[in-house]
Amino acid sequence: MSAASVLRTPDERFANLPDFPFAPHYIELDGLRMHYLDEGPRDATETVLLLHGEPSWCYLYRKMIPVIVAAGYRAVAPDLIGFGRSDKLLHREDYSYRFHVAMMTRFVEALDLHRVTLFGQDWGGLIGLRVAVALEERFARIVVGNTGLPTGDHPLPEAFFRWRDYSQTTPVFHAGGIVKGACVTELAPEVIAAYDAPFPDERYLAGARAFPMLVPTTPDDPEAPANRQAWQRLQQWEKPFLTAFSDSDPVTKGGDAVFQKLVPGARHQPHTTIRGAGHFLQEDKGEELAQVIVRFIAGTPPA
Repeated sequence: MSAASVLRTPDERFANLPDFPFAPHYIELDGLRMHYLDEGPRDATETVLLLHGEPSWCYLYRKMIPVIVAAGYRAVAPDLIGFGRSDKLLHREDYSYRFHVAMMTRFVEALDLHRVTLFGQDWGGLIGLRVAVALEERFARIVVGNTGLPTGDHPLPEAFFRWRDYSQTTPVFHAGGIVKGACVTELAPEVIAAYDAPFPDERYLAGARAFPMLVPTTPDDPEAPANRQAWQRLQQWEKPFLTAFSDSDPVTKGGDAVFQKLVPGARHQPHTTIRGAGHFLQEDKGEELAQVIVRFIAGTPPA
């Protein structure tokens, strides 16, 4: 990747964000700088890996991190390449599903994370589940909320295709407005602005524009075989697996039942529905969701 094809959002865009007292951390992977939050004791027995999706960034986890840290756990929340304070690729064709999986795999390995509890929402699940089954020895348990692992073999809801069409045709891709529209609660103007902060202009939005087109929707999608293989691994996953979907997300509604049916580790777990939350349940009910994760970790100690 040439330097000319990489953009970096100016630091001043992230100054004085509301309710976001966390220090930035950076790691370089394949010549790209990835930003992440790293809170709580580095030697904690349990690490919670919080993966965001589209078009958000780790700001989405500001309500959850304090709850996780207060329980004595380490919370790690990276920004995907193209989002947040991580580097952004100028050209849409440089983004792919496989690229994001590879970068997150390298991230987990570079930080040498172990005893990891994955929480994945939206693309955080599509990417994180692939990483977890590839690095199974590093992951202790999985929690998913408002996400899936599509193979293109089953139709996605019409709400997804409406969103995909909008993402490609809207002349102004307003990330903060998109997050606001997918929440049940009202967001303050300064919170909406925080979701816009990573994207000073359209040049920075290549990843956000690309993501909806990368979701496998047909059986011949280039990433469909890898997702089928991941499902095969998940259907043998005996470690604790929890679903915590919201009650008001038209895109992922019903996806929790699929995980509960197919993943052995999901049997007899305290699956929950987060009431009064939209697609971005971390924004609507972040503290409640964090407590669900904390209780799940406490209730499934190491074998």
